[in-house]
Amino acid sequence: MGISLISISHQSAPLRIRELFAFEEGVQEDLIRQMLERGYAEECVLISTCNRTEVYTYVEQENSPFTKMQELLLEFAEASEVEHIGDYVRFYSKEKAVRHLFHVAAGLDSMVMGEDQILGQVKRAHEKARQAGTCGVYLNTLFRHAVTAAKKVKTETDLSRTSVSMATMAVKAAEKTFGSLLGKNIMLIGASGKIGSVVLKNLQCIEGARVYITSRNMGKACEDRHHKITYQMMDYEHRYELIDEMDVVISATSSPHYTLTYDNLTKVLKTSKKRVLVDLAVPMDIEEKVEWLPGIKRYDVDDFQELAKANNEKKQHEVVAADQILEERRLEFERWMVFQQALPEIAKLKNWVIQEAEKKGIEKAVDKMFYRLRDETSPQVLTAFFQAMKER
Repeated sequence: MGISLISISHQSAPLRIRELFAFEEGVQEDLIRQMLERGYAEECVLISTCNRTEVYTYVEQENSPFTKMQELLLEFAEASEVEHIGDYVRFYSKEKAVRHLFHVAAGLDSMVMGEDQILGQVKRAHEKARQAGTCGVYLNTLFRHAVTAAKKVKTETDLSRTSVSMATMAVKAAEKTFGSLLGKNIMLIGASGKIGSVVLKNLQCIEGARVYITSRNMGKACEDRHHKITYQMMDYEHRYELIDEMDVVISATSSPHYTLTYDNLTKVLKTSKKRVLVDLAVPMDIEEKVEWLPGIKRYDVDDFQELAKANNEKKQHEVVAADQILEERRLEFERWMVFQQALPEIAKLKNWVIQEAEKKGIEKAVDKMFYRLRDETSPQVLTAFFQAMKER
């Protein structure tokens, strides 16, 4: 019995595979419910981001039914026919699954090490599972410990002091192409979303850029004069009308469909110039073959590996301190879990001690308990037990 995990992430799977598992919110809830209803797990939480889909479970039986869990995941992704799908799926159980979640929450497993968004995504995944009724005492406690540990890493190390994320790298990708975004026209599709709102904050630090925001939730043009830039809002449905004027387009929606397609861009692009299209969505927002069009440089989330490399190398010295914090909290959770699972045996031992105390007195009952511990416990466990007593 214990914690287990199925992971499909940027560490093992390319974007074309990850986007198969980028489930909409309603599908995510149905999936974790099905894990319980089919008897594969007693508790389940699903984390879904642009770089990972991970299913955490608590299973009462000794061995997790990983094969059945994978089959269900493939069923929902309609990916059972994908060749060599096993090459992209990672399985973790017990200590490894717990340690992995702690690393994920703290940003140590992110493409951009120490990025800020993942902790919020972990917390939202936990809350969704609680609301769906698929999260019980074990995963509730696990996720609370992971979030607490991640917060401690953020406050006690420099891992997240220099804020870098997929959103900041989207802007850096555009700057890398043009050298400067001064005077450039930038369109942001999906500015009201979680990632899009962070991109907008980064754009607000660039003086002289002309920013246009398209969103299904914003109907009329307006201006924000509280920041260094002025940006205009327009209907999502009118996005193609301004595309020819744009130097940069960044798309970050949760739409299952393309926000920009090759055929439509072919019709509206009349001006010959250099353009950067950045796709921060999974599944993809911008059709891949748009990069066939003259002058267009297209980036998707997997293209940021090289940009993230320099950031990650700078933060390696902080990883040791972060690991120590996470390991301390992980051991605390592991001790809690061992104790929690042993509650029936603890109750029996307590009753036995009480009965012995009633017969022969408390001192003899305690002595007898220690002799029983000696006779029924391995030397390694006894050594660890008495060492712990000595250190108190």
